[in-house]
Amino acid sequence: MDRKSGLKGRLLLEKDGVSYLGGKRIELLEAIDLHGSISSAAKAVGMSYKGAWDAIDAMNNQSDQPLVLRSIGGKHGGGTELTEHGRNIVRLFREGEGQYQRAMDALVDGVENFDAFQQLLKRFSMRTSARNQFAGRIARLTRGAVNVDVRIKLDEKHEIAAVVTSESADFLGLEVGMEVYALVKAPSVILTIDLEGRFSAENRLCGTVSRIHVGEVNAEVMLVLESEKTVTAIVTHETLNRLGLVEGSSACAMFSASSVILALVQ
Repeated sequence: MDRKSGLKGRLLLEKDGVSYLGGKRIELLEAIDLHGSISSAAKAVGMSYKGAWDAIDAMNNQSDQPLVLRSIGGKHGGGTELTEHGRNIVRLFREGEGQYQRAMDALVDGVENFDAFQQLLKRFSMRTSARNQFAGRIARLTRGAVNVDVRIKLDEKHEIAAVVTSESADFLGLEVGMEVYALVKAPSVILTIDLEGRFSAENRLCGTVSRIHVGEVNAEVMLVLESEKTVTAIVTHETLNRLGLVEGSSACAMFSASSVILALVQ
């Protein structure tokens, strides 16, 4: 956009008329960097506390590295801070806005490391009803007579197992090294406080309970892993009380490989 015209260019990505990544999330990240508190940051950008946490969880889960680090507990419920990767994302986004302001057709060529930034934007664009969304790369494929066992590496410590039909694997063109997205519905996740036990579920991600949202019938429990990725489970009030789960508790999230849905974002 031409500054002389009085119009201001702003980088805003939309799909079906609804924005999925723009100034709001970037402003939230900037506010977290400024205030060091999710409640203060949410208030500063006009978001609800839960809405801000949901946005952070989604961004951390879909990023190769965490954008936000949190500490659980404390007098004011802990604190939050941006990682260096998070600051780089904010910087790249603002650089993109500047390039767009000067010339939209020069945006892609003008921003340093734009390819990596553009790939991250693609991840944020994915819209699905699955509460848990993880980005990773295929580390191993094992083909059977009917199904294919797929192992997705999320980070240095965490891996997810998925089982898909051979037909689905061929349709998606799955190959080792390919980036994929693992989707898991929250009701499919089982929580346990037995951190050392042996279970039949192929997937087990252990961490700390970061938030509990109690509803009329069920409770939504969010577990944060060491890498700042999160897993959300829906449990009954009875299960919540029986496990004695509170914020700061250690727990593991378990789910079967057959409950994992794989997706690609082109």
